[in-house]
Amino acid sequence: MAKVKNVQPLRTAEEIEDMRWALRRYASERDLFMFNIGINSGLRVSDIVPLRVRDVKGKTHVTLRETKTGKTKRFLLPRATRAEVDAYTANMETDDYLFKSRRGDSHITTTQAYRALQKAAEALGRDDIGTHTMRKTMGFHHYRKHKDVATLQHLFNHAAPSVTLLYIGITDDEADATMEDFAL
Repeated sequence: MAKVKNVQPLRTAEEIEDMRWALRRYASERDLFMFNIGINSGLRVSDIVPLRVRDVKGKTHVTLRETKTGKTKRFLLPRATRAEVDAYTANMETDDYLFKSRRGDSHITTTQAYRALQKAAEALGRDDIGTHTMRKTMGFHHYRKHKDVATLQHLFNHAAPSVTLLYIGITDDEADATMEDFAL
């Protein structure tokens, strides 16, 4: 039986910057851009890889049909991400895939996305990185900043807040830490 991987969010700014460094060094600018879109949108990799320039360039909001759920999703691209989109797509055509495969005339597969992240993770000596790391990282940091599980649950299309907290890796120790200095 294959070992199930325990994919985790990147919990600190340093871990995120380390991953960006490793992607620049051991993968490609395309893969780094994919990572940045992933950690700033909370999209599943299956919804990221087929994006085209026309889906994101010059837009504040992106609308797509989620691959996993079939639901239509509309989300805001953060201001900094929009600037990154503009820079990345400057010399691209409207119909180009954002994450074009080097083979053929299509986009990379989710497997190729996974391999790029794995190559960077290996360089960092990490075995807890996968494609869901991007989505979990966004969720973890969004929750840390806003403490709003209901909004995050909505963004992720999760059925219950408990599912969202478990998904983003809010552990019992972290929950306990919020109570340590609590007093009324």
